[in-house]
Amino acid sequence: MDPVQSFILRIVLSPISLIYGILVFLRLQLYRFGFLKSIKFSLPIISVGNLSVGGTGKSPHIEYLMSLLDPYILIGTLSRGYKRRTTGFKVVQTNHTVSEVGDEPLQLKKNFPQNLVAVSENRVLAIPQMMMQKPDLQCILLDDAFQHLAVNPALNILLTDYNDLFVNDYLLPSGRLREWRNGYKRADFIIVTKCNDEISLEEMNLIIEKINPLAHQKIFFSKFQYQSLNELFTGESLSLPKDKNVLLVSGIANNDYLKKYLNQHSNSIIELDYPDHYQFTEKDIDTIQQNWERLDKQNSIIITTQKDAMRLYPFKTKIEQAKIPIYFLPIKVGFHQNQPNNFDESIKNFLLDFKI
Repeated sequence: MDPVQSFILRIVLSPISLIYGILVFLRLQLYRFGFLKSIKFSLPIISVGNLSVGGTGKSPHIEYLMSLLDPYILIGTLSRGYKRRTTGFKVVQTNHTVSEVGDEPLQLKKNFPQNLVAVSENRVLAIPQMMMQKPDLQCILLDDAFQHLAVNPALNILLTDYNDLFVNDYLLPSGRLREWRNGYKRADFIIVTKCNDEISLEEMNLIIEKINPLAHQKIFFSKFQYQSLNELFTGESLSLPKDKNVLLVSGIANNDYLKKYLNQHSNSIIELDYPDHYQFTEKDIDTIQQNWERLDKQNSIIITTQKDAMRLYPFKTKIEQAKIPIYFLPIKVGFHQNQPNNFDESIKNFLLDFKI
């Protein structure tokens, strides 16, 4: 959609956005004046979320925190389990399916099998259940909980995409914001995600000025670091071949960062693009196979994301029988070294200073 069409659509949808914004404001006031209760807990709760709908990299940042803290303390992760077909509190196991626990929690459990990962619609009730499961639990990470005001986290981390800063966005449905921009004031840390490798200190300072953080808020700048490819079922590692044709299968909120990376390493990209958290069907596997058969197999490769891999696992028999070689591309978060604050030290200091 070109800028003119986008502007016109925003104007047309603005009355709906205003109504939505009023409802969001009223809900916030109910919590502010105590008509709805926000619960604090006796162990440090770290919330990671955003103001917009999807695509800022919450799961990779949760994984970064798990990798950072796991050597020192016993941590757990709590997610809603978006689009799962079960309800209530459930402790995630590595043999669960996406339909039972959701794709992101399953990915977290497979990457950190020793850690407690749970899903529940009601985080207030789920946190005590996690503490009962692991009485020596020392910290809980809340995934996608910035708008979940029923829990008052000890540390609130807000993510915003470098290419789509919340300060430039609008309320749903005119834009992608779940709440008014000034919701950022609830954050303790703000992370600008998916930054370019070459981002300068000058550009960081311009973004900080645009966000206009409060005195207590710290701003950090992160990037994605793609790892070696892994075969979908065997986990066999493979370096990304250069100058190959890529059949990209992705059902994530925003794959622009991924496509930019692949464009630098591939000859061409053919996209099979699906909605975020899309539940694949056998027909989709047929579509992947048909597109694969049209390619020069010696010079081509099928790549998906690790989150999509979680939703492709149930079709293992069909994929193997059809001899469709699929690789997923894991990502890790890295923080820019020339930024004003040090993220790792800030997290560790928060935990050392935590008081009940």
